Amino acid sequence: MPGPTNTLLIEGSFEELADELAHYVDEVQKKQTPDNANIQAEITPLLEKGQKDEVLKKLVTASDVLNTAPEKGGLPVCTTFFRACAKDQDTEFIAAYNLLIHLVRQSPNLDKFLPKICQNLSAPIKSSPNNGPGLALSILTTIFNILPPTNDTRYHVFLAVLRVVRSSSSFELLRPQLKNLDSWIAAWETDEEDQRKLYLEIANVAAEAGEDAQSYLYLLRTLRAIPADEVSSPDSHNLAIRALKAALSHPSHFDFQDLTSSDPIQALRKSEPEWYELLEIFNAELLDDYNDFLESHDDFLSDASLDAAVLHRKMRLLTLASLAASTQSRSLPYQHIARALQIPSEDVEMWVIDVIRAGLVEGKLSQLNQTFLIHRSTYRVFGEKQWTEVQGRLDTWRTSLEGVLAVVRQERIKMLGERERELKELEGRMNGGGGGGSGGTGRGMGGGRNPRDGFEMGLD
Repeated sequence: MPGPTNTLLIEGSFEELADELAHYVDEVQKKQTPDNANIQAEITPLLEKGQKDEVLKKLVTASDVLNTAPEKGGLPVCTTFFRACAKDQDTEFIAAYNLLIHLVRQSPNLDKFLPKICQNLSAPIKSSPNNGPGLALSILTTIFNILPPTNDTRYHVFLAVLRVVRSSSSFELLRPQLKNLDSWIAAWETDEEDQRKLYLEIANVAAEAGEDAQSYLYLLRTLRAIPADEVSSPDSHNLAIRALKAALSHPSHFDFQDLTSSDPIQALRKSEPEWYELLEIFNAELLDDYNDFLESHDDFLSDASLDAAVLHRKMRLLTLASLAASTQSRSLPYQHIARALQIPSEDVEMWVIDVIRAGLVEGKLSQLNQTFLIHRSTYRVFGEKQWTEVQGRLDTWRTSLEGVLAVVRQERIKMLGERERELKELEGRMNGGGGGGSGGTGRGMGGGRNPRDGFEMGLD
């Protein structure tokens, strides 16, 4: 929701303001059913007895008529409050609802009245078809923000916001608020059932707005919030099929591990074996397996309203990703790609470019060598087969490293041998040049040591 707006500055006693609102409700009601415009008369004795909650009950019950109130001064309003609001906000609708909220806040039973107000605001604003959703969201935002952050009534207000956003196709207004959802749920201490309801409503809002990725995300969250003892219920079954269909149909969704780890999806293994088999194919198998499935289930795609072209393209991209991940040489010939994807050789580069754009593989094409040089690839699923492939690669790398180390050792031994030989040659030259001077029997001038002796000591 927008930034907190925690105050409503409205002057006047409860009795005065309640009478003003009742008078306004009667004025609006007179335009439709004049005989029912008697709220002011009904609350007068209750105000005299100090029965505030009974007054609020009548006002809130009659408040649905406010959805027909003019957005701007369309009624002969003569009360001080409405004159001030009309001057400041230029809208009677917002003024009326703000006054109602202000009155309701004075009751210790606030939660008793707010659901009805939220229900009214979720309905169409008949007096302003174009601006109605914006007006309703403005009031709902006010209600949301005047409530303490830990008040779980915010949950119901937010559901009303979702209904308005859904009816007006204004998902962009909701998107910035979704980042706060987890902290809100924690603050409200929402149970699993209410979480499922909330997630599913967001998924529905996103789906109707064409936000398929967001819709799928909240469908998954709905599935994860289903308790273990309900995974086989009809609602869980239908939700699992919906999520699986959404994942298969989305052109850029390639990771199915999030679905296979879901208990409601696992329950389809028995209740919907064809759906589950198709999921396993897209999760880990290749194009040949997909074609085999289609041959044995002729009408499955059409009966399930799945786009065959979208699924076939996705299966080819996934097959190419698996091929790249399992290639130990990191060099994939065009002919291998063409055979695995069942395409002409001249189409290989187009499919390689597509799989790179999809983020499944990184690499570059070598037209000269007719190969795809793989820089990075990701396994679609990681099981025993993939561990075996990794072990094979590690063995290859170990063998290569052992070869490199052997070469390094040989070069080191060779270098040390050459160094030792050079030192011996140097020592031989020094020994051969030290016998000249005075006949070889004396110590030289001054009786000092032979210069070679000093060199040897310094070397030590």
